[in-house]
Amino acid sequence: MLELKGISTGYGQAQVLREVSLDVQAGEIHCLLGRNGAGKTTTMKAIAGVLPLWSGEIVLDGEGIGALPAHKVGRTGVGYIPQGRRLFGELTVAQNLEIGLMTRRSGPAVRERVLDLFPRLRERLTQRAQTLSGGEQQMLATARALCVEPKVLLLDEPTEGLQPSMIDAIREVIVRLRSEGVAILLVEQRVDAVLNVADRVTFLENGHARETWAAEDLRGQHVVIDRYLGV
Repeated sequence: MLELKGISTGYGQAQVLREVSLDVQAGEIHCLLGRNGAGKTTTMKAIAGVLPLWSGEIVLDGEGIGALPAHKVGRTGVGYIPQGRRLFGELTVAQNLEIGLMTRRSGPAVRERVLDLFPRLRERLTQRAQTLSGGEQQMLATARALCVEPKVLLLDEPTEGLQPSMIDAIREVIVRLRSEGVAILLVEQRVDAVLNVADRVTFLENGHARETWAAEDLRGQHVVIDRYLGV
């Protein structure tokens, strides 16, 4: 499905990722874990086309997408939910969703399906995005990405700062999407949450992909978790 082949990139003269390789399969939640600055968000930006590659390849369903600009990456079926949500605050909920629908010229049936996943948004279609609660804004960011009808969904810390009920609602949608065959790459700081939903976990350290574990094998491996996440 999605494969990163030795990708390297960074910001200006500062290299962040160093020959990172990993893959995400259809119907899988693959989580990236690592300390702050390890390269998790940079990996997401590189896949989404926000950050150009210095070297390596990104392949989706056998086709290279690593050289595409962000708007064309979205058309291939990659949905991206960045850290901080990045909504159009002055626009309404409906208008934010319309922007997502325009990416692949998705029709009203897609909009209705997304609103069925997030019924609270249906009640707030005419409300400006910046007036929503933090949890509702995360729902909207997720819903907008789902308007792309993604094959691959990139989520960068989707539960950050949310109350437990909102975390549960977001998690339920993620698990449902996995059951429908979507490949999900997830950045999450809460190890307990990761091990409850992930299929595989890759640890990033100083821009390198160090180890990949099956989530079920990682439970109880405190030495490994402390090695990459301990202070």
